[in-house]
This record gives sequence, C-alpha cells and structure tokens, in this order.
Amino acid sequence: MHEEGKGSCCCGPSGTPEGGRDGARLGWHEYFMSVAHLISRRATCTRGHIGAVIVRDNNILSTGYNGAPSGLPHCNEVNCKIYRSTHPDGTVEENCVNTIHAEMNAIAQAAKHGVSIKDADIYITASPCIHCLKVLINVGIRTIYYDKPYKISHIAELLRLSGIRMEQVRVAPERL
Repeated sequence: MHEEGKGSCCCGPSGTPEGGRDGARLGWHEYFMSVAHLISRRATCTRGHIGAVIVRDNNILSTGYNGAPSGLPHCNEVNCKIYRSTHPDGTVEENCVNTIHAEMNAIAQAAKHGVSIKDADIYITASPCIHCLKVLINVGIRTIYYDKPYKISHIAELLRLSGIRMEQVRVAPERL
C-alpha cells in the first residue's frame, strides 16, 4: 500500500500532477493530438504523414494513418501514383491512388473490430480532405480536432451544412 511522502506518487511536492516535459500534465486535447502525431509516424505515404485518433468519453476507440491497404505495396516501396482532380473553384487537387487516408483507416479499423464510433470525436494531424469529411459525416463524428489546416475553404460549406464542429488543437513541438 502506498504511503504519503515516500516519493512513489505521480504528484510533485506541491501535489500537482507531473507529466509533460515541462512538468505540466497534458490536457485531453493535447494528449489525443500527441497520440495522433505519434501514429502519423507509421504512415507510408511519401507526400505526407497523417495520423488520426477516434475518441469517445476520453477513451481511444480506433486509430489510423495514411498508407496502402494491408498487404499491398506502399508508396515508399513503389512509385506513387498521383491522380489530379479539379474543384469547382478551379483549384487542382492531387491524391495518390495507393493511399488510404488516416481518417478512413481509423474508421475501417473500428468497423473491423466491431467498435461503434457514432457520436465520437476525431483528432487528426491535419484537417480532413473533402472525401474524408463526407465519410466522417456519415459515420456520426461530432467534432473534428485538427492540428494543421489543409484546404479548409474546400470543406467549409459541408461543415456548415452538416453541423459538425471543427476546432484547431495545436501541440507545441517540444511537447511531442
């Protein structure tokens, strides 16, 4: 049994929790976004490393990163196959045929294991593309937390119509 004052407590001398590199305990948003950044390090897309974490009631339900479908060659193993599409405003979007986005992989992982993600939130290292947003709407995600903005103007109308909240959560590099 733990005795007070013996130094085995997770709290510092003042009774405040210790945690991050600066001694402050991570808040939930910073914690889940940091996990998303860690997961992004598994990504195999040569164009960008994105990580996603689906969360409900401060519990991780599923994770995903961008890369090829299981068992298939990754972009870092074969040439990246890029296709281009044009948005109604004339901007060109480039995507890889081989890559499944992190959000889609997190959704697929939840489905594979029979985990309901309805009314959950998602933490993504970059804001979602329009295709991922449409799927996030359909699976019932409530709030999208993202670190880096990615073509937000392309998804603004869908966000407004869907009622999904989107909020930026920045994590200082020294906290990762």
